[in-house]
Amino acid sequence: MRLFKGLFQKVDQLVTGRRPVDDELFDELEEALIQADLNIHTAIRIVDNLRDVARSERISDSEDIKTRLKEEISALLSSGPEGGLAVSAEAPAVYLVVGVNGAGKTTSIAKLANILKSRGNRVLLAAADTFRAAAIDQLEIWANRIGVELIKQREGADPAAVVYDALQAAKSRRADVVIADTAGRLHTRSSLMEELKKIGRVVERESGRPADEVLLVLDATCGQNAISQAQEFKAAVPISGIILAKLDGTAKGGIVITLRDELGIPIKFAGTGEGISDMQEFNSREFAEALLG
Repeated sequence: MRLFKGLFQKVDQLVTGRRPVDDELFDELEEALIQADLNIHTAIRIVDNLRDVARSERISDSEDIKTRLKEEISALLSSGPEGGLAVSAEAPAVYLVVGVNGAGKTTSIAKLANILKSRGNRVLLAAADTFRAAAIDQLEIWANRIGVELIKQREGADPAAVVYDALQAAKSRRADVVIADTAGRLHTRSSLMEELKKIGRVVERESGRPADEVLLVLDATCGQNAISQAQEFKAAVPISGIILAKLDGTAKGGIVITLRDELGIPIKFAGTGEGISDMQEFNSREFAEALLG
């Protein structure tokens, strides 16, 4: 994960070299963590733990603080559930994808489809975000570009009907995976909830089980606003994993730690650029190691 090197550049600079391990260092470290998009509660807890360790073990070398900081972040990130996408023994696997407009939802779906196709899966996309015609058109462009099938209806059609059609098509065509693009309208949470409940009932009726994953796409460059979005969606739907889009040089990286600490939802994939291949499975240990070099 070479991409993530430097996301904590200021933090790295503070704890590199032979500067004294004193209150000034810890105060500056706390500020740098917050500037890197950690929430204030997580930043304070991490720094307080480092203070206690430094005091009890009489650490005087800031390089040792760097090592302990890496351990703190790694422990926080690896707590709770983690792992790749859930896969049912009976095809097709069904993944519902949610996220606000502009978060990178449609592009992330295309990237995910491309990853799964490259692994030998027959992938079928369902254009169930029928609220915007542009969403249907954009998904169709991506489907054609990467060579996967798309099931769609007209703008304003019942999203659950689109998912139903996609599941029927997946069965007849022996597809391995169905990825459904669903609505991301947070300002009508009750409507969103009812819409997704209806889709969920269709999936369960036709597949004999709930959707294998409900994935939330978040824009890493939005910082704390992404946390608010995640909290809203989590209150409305059973989110099982996060796709973190736009986690490139413009993102600060701490959003990853805050998401895990605040919500306990595993990050499944990280988008690392604009190209179709610029997304990878997220590994918390690699991320913690790469953050501080």
